[in-house]
Formats: sequence, structure tokens, C-alpha cells
Amino acid sequence: MADFQTSTHRAKWIFTPQELVEKYKAANQRAIQTLEKYGTTQMEVDGDGSISYPEPIARDNADKHSRPKPLNIEEEQFMRVFYENKLREVCSAFYFPHKIQATALIYFKRLYLQWSVMEHHPKHIMLTCVYAACKIEENHVSAEELGKGISQDHQMILNYEMIVYQSLEFDLIVYAPYRSVEGFINDMEEFCGTKDEENQMLKDLQETARIEVDKIMLTDAPHLFPPGQLALAALRSANEMHRVLDFESYLRSILTRKNTEHTISKLVESLNAIDSWVRKYKFPTEKDMKHINRKLKSCWGHSSHDDKKEKKKRHKSHKSSNEIQNGPSIA
Repeated sequence: MADFQTSTHRAKWIFTPQELVEKYKAANQRAIQTLEKYGTTQMEVDGDGSISYPEPIARDNADKHSRPKPLNIEEEQFMRVFYENKLREVCSAFYFPHKIQATALIYFKRLYLQWSVMEHHPKHIMLTCVYAACKIEENHVSAEELGKGISQDHQMILNYEMIVYQSLEFDLIVYAPYRSVEGFINDMEEFCGTKDEENQMLKDLQETARIEVDKIMLTDAPHLFPPGQLALAALRSANEMHRVLDFESYLRSILTRKNTEHTISKLVESLNAIDSWVRKYKFPTEKDMKHINRKLKSCWGHSSHDDKKEKKKRHKSHKSSNEIQNGPSIA
């Protein structure tokens, strides 16, 4: 089995908060420059991963006020947050195993360290990340099945597949905190010297911790902390509810046995920082998303006339399509 300590995940994909801010800024700034040069951020994507832009446009100062307004960094974050939740809806609709959802979510997050949502629409990237996660986790679903199930063109998924792999630098093995939670729960059984009734308490602790991990995975914490620390933060939050063990004593026992360079104060500081990311998580309002979608469509060169035509087209296809029952809406 692969080891996180020697993985590309640890070597290349854990950042400092400042590095993370700089990556988001750089992607946003590049998209703004693209908008200035081409009048659109929309690019043609081919199945081999190649990208083509439209011809540069000549502008004068007279049309300055009519130019599309780019998304700012906070609006980009809202867009990512919205589609991370949609990604979960898609995985739930297909009853995919939890590891596929976790892998797809990490792929999605990593791609947008390299690109702006103005350059590649999150709806397309989200679906392609789910498809790629199914492949790497050996839960084979064809692009046709995935596209048909949520009324999307499967060719779009195939076109974006290579872009996703390139943006991940082909580092497709990822580590989510869910398995670490299981490992720590097994370790806690020995630490507590559990009896039968305590085993049930640990099962309840594990279930609550899994819900806490779900919350953590929607923040930027997976870019900043290793999965073991994310799992411990989730377990600590769950333990505050269930009161199964003295958590600080358990942390001390881990540090003693692992002979690690971490001190208890340093580890607790990391867990507190993870908790802080969960507390400040914000989901966009419907009003936020309407405003952001209008700006994004403008960046892509879509007029309100185009929107009306697209709505009519969607209405017609909805009548004739055989969508899966209760399939997720990703509009």
C-alpha cells in the first residue's frame, strides 16, 4: 500500500496559507489578463488537452464601461464552494462509494489552484473529476453513463479529461482523511482498553467524525494539513459531543509512540487552525450565485439573448429526456 509520507501528495500538494493565497491570486490575475486581451475567458478545449483562444481584439477607451467585469477572488471561491457541493450531489445520485467522492473533490480543489473558474467552468470540471475518480478508484462508469444520468453531453467530459490530468500533474493517488479516521478509531480501542459498550461509543464517535470530515473537506484545509491531522481534528470535534476519552491524553500517547518531531502544543495549534477553517466556511446565497453567474456568462461572451435561447433548449430537452430519478441539478 502507498505511504503518505513518501507521496507526491505530501511533497507537492500541501501548502502554507500564504502560498495558497498566491496561487488563487495568480490564477485570477491570469484570467483577467486573458479577458483584457481576447474579450472573453472562454477557450476551446480538445480531447488531447490542447487549448485554443479566440483572436485578440482591438479595444479603445470608448467601450471601457461596456467591457465584461471579471470575477474577484471571493466570487471565485463562492463558485468553487457551490460546485463542490454539487459534486457531492452527483456522487450521491449515482450511489458512488465515499472514496470516489473524496478523490473527485481533491482533484477538483487541486485543478483550481492552477486555473480560474473564469477559464474552465466548474460544472464541466466537476463532472470530469468524478469521471477521473471513478477510473482511479476502479469503479468503472463510462462517460456516456455519467453524462446521460445528469443530462450532460458526455463529450464535454472526455474533452476535459486530459486538462484535469495535466492540471493534477498526473499525481492521481490522493489521501483523504476518512481512512485515517478508521485507523485512529482502531488505535483508540487499544488506548481505551474497550469493553463491548465502549465499542458502540467508538462506533458513534467514528460516524460523527466522518460527518466532521465532510465539513473539513469543503474548506481549504486539505491544501494546508496532512490527512492524519484533518482526521484528528474531526475526531476531536466528535469527541466533544460524545465524551468517549480524554483527547489530549490520547494525542500525547500518539506523539510518544510515534517518536515524532511534533510537540503537543504544535499539534493542538494545527487542530485549532483546522477547526477555524470549518467555522469560517461560507456557502453562497442564491442572490450571490445569480450575480456571479451573470458576471461569468459576461466573461464568456454570453449575452442575455443567448441565455433565453439556452433556457428554451433546456426546457425542450427536459421534456424528452430520461433523467435518473432525483438526479442532481447542476445548472
